[in-house]
Amino acid sequence: MNVTDFNFELPQELIAQDPLEDRAASRLLVLNKETGNISHRHFRDIRQYLKKGDCLVINDTKVIPARLIGHKVGTDAKIEVLLLKRKSDNVWETLVKPGKKMKEGAEVSFGDGLLKGTVVGIVDEGNRLIQFEYDGIFEEILDQLGQMPLPPYITHQLKDKSRYQTVYAKHDGSAAAPTAGLHFTQELLQEIQDMGVTIAHVTLHVGLGTFRPVKVDTIEEHHMHSEFYVVEEEEAKKINDTKKNGGRVICVGTTSCRTLESATGEDGILKAGSGWTDIFIYPGYRFKILDCLITNFHLPESTLVMLVSALAGREHILNAYQEAIKERYRFFSFGDAMFITNDPV
Repeated sequence: MNVTDFNFELPQELIAQDPLEDRAASRLLVLNKETGNISHRHFRDIRQYLKKGDCLVINDTKVIPARLIGHKVGTDAKIEVLLLKRKSDNVWETLVKPGKKMKEGAEVSFGDGLLKGTVVGIVDEGNRLIQFEYDGIFEEILDQLGQMPLPPYITHQLKDKSRYQTVYAKHDGSAAAPTAGLHFTQELLQEIQDMGVTIAHVTLHVGLGTFRPVKVDTIEEHHMHSEFYVVEEEEAKKINDTKKNGGRVICVGTTSCRTLESATGEDGILKAGSGWTDIFIYPGYRFKILDCLITNFHLPESTLVMLVSALAGREHILNAYQEAIKERYRFFSFGDAMFITNDPV
């Protein structure tokens, strides 16, 4: 399939720059994956589409304020460092701008020396292994000095860092938020549980590769970035029991979806465990465990548009996106939501 098969024209003004005051007040486009029928609701109405016996799967990863602005020791040149992967206690793989200035042995200082880093290895053009030195607890220093690594289409920093976290964020490690989950409030989750819907937690640490454009012409040639996931025994049991009892598995976000589909065998049984996944889901893929998906509106020609097209069909998805544009929905990370369901809408 061609990458251009997943293109659409999006007016710039529909890219949401800020989250809504009330998380659950976002709009919700409900799409039947079989018929392509659409209805327009608000996110709070998601309760009307969930049933007793369903299982809602959420990704409880937590975004770290991974963007650090510092100065090169000796020249005072401005250096931006983005934390990508922790390699050991004090060594991180990072994306450095400008990378050319940071050769092996180069040092960078953040917050007037509160945090110092030394380049101890070169991974590729912009990626560097940096060893950090500090007094105290790294996470606390990061919280003090770091900024949220917002997507490139968000043009300003957030006043409140917590708005780029889900209300159930727990395990530090993401460079980007699992944004479908941003629409939930604690109250809404409680109401959903009170209906008899099981809530299961998985963890997938979202990497910046989620924003990486597809640079090949045919999608089959694209190689996905790798992300670390964890599925606990107890959570796997909740999900497997749901399937066994005839309930639906409803993933909140493409990250929860990728975690489940990576950890589920051909027998349709989800296995507890942890590991790295580079699963690439595009049309033609047969879902092993997922039934329905809550997701945001994604970038044209992105792997995320390809994933939702695998679930609901490319034509249904592109038609739904055209409808969302016509109705002036808000797009991308801070935008509105879509529920892809197998129920009448």
